[in-house]
Amino acid sequence: MLSIRERERERERERERERERERERERERERESEREKEREREREREREREREREREREREREKERERERERERERERERERERERERERDEGSSAEGRRHEYQPCPICN
Repeated sequence: MLSIRERERERERERERERERERERERERERESEREKEREREREREREREREREREREREREKERERERERERERERERERERERERERDEGSSAEGRRHEYQPCPICN
């Protein structure tokens, strides 16, 4: 049979063990909280990387659109040069045709 003091010491040891278990649970909650914060930071870093990849893809799409616009402008310049050559050919043919068709009157000149 335990004496009153021994029982009291035993109860005190039990309370101390309980306090220690509670401190350990608290430390575990803090560690878990830190792990969760770190996971959230990692998710945020990943979201930022994804946003950066999307911005890069958009820059590439814009460059491609600009290249396509430049190709279209070049095609339009080429069409304009071709129309100009056509006009020159037409004007040359017309002028030559007029030279052949029109003969000044030898008497009047």
